[in-house]
Amino acid sequence: MNDFVEQYLQESVEILAACDGESINAMARGLAACRGNGGRLFILGVGGSAGHASHAVNDFRKICSFEAYTPTDNVSELTARVNDDGWDSSFVEWLKGSRVGSGDALLVFSVGGGNRAHKISVNLVNAIDHGKSVGASVFAIVGADDGHAAKVADQCLVIPPLYPDRRTPHTEGLTAVVWHLLVSHPALAREKTKWESVL
Repeated sequence: MNDFVEQYLQESVEILAACDGESINAMARGLAACRGNGGRLFILGVGGSAGHASHAVNDFRKICSFEAYTPTDNVSELTARVNDDGWDSSFVEWLKGSRVGSGDALLVFSVGGGNRAHKISVNLVNAIDHGKSVGASVFAIVGADDGHAAKVADQCLVIPPLYPDRRTPHTEGLTAVVWHLLVSHPALAREKTKWESVL
């Protein structure tokens, strides 16, 4: 058991060390430019990444003063769209209802980044394509360089899949590290977090 814990932690260290820091800096600058121009941030993820999206919305709003939303925060609307129109269109129709436009940005959290041919996260694929079609900036943090998000995003950080047998836990765990880095980045952070402000 101890060997597994040490191995997993060491893997995490190695993956983080292999991440492209300039991609993260470029993402921070791009997100800051969107906010500076009055744009909004729409954060998209499914499964565990939906939980990340909700948490990240809070931090981008509170720490970065960035107007941010995610479709998975409104379970009534999301399930109505899924029930009435289907899963594949659920995010894109939500984006249309939110009037996403050329001044806005999408931030996608996903292990694979979506793949229409394999019918994986097609709702993310459709949402990304719609965002691109209206001129929104698309940013992504993913665990694969061959998924849709990595192929079409304006800026994408691929968390290196150095340990394929644990791609999902490492990608999802380290995605949280990266977006916490983003909300703490000097280009984006405007408010101190509570504990740092009282100590």
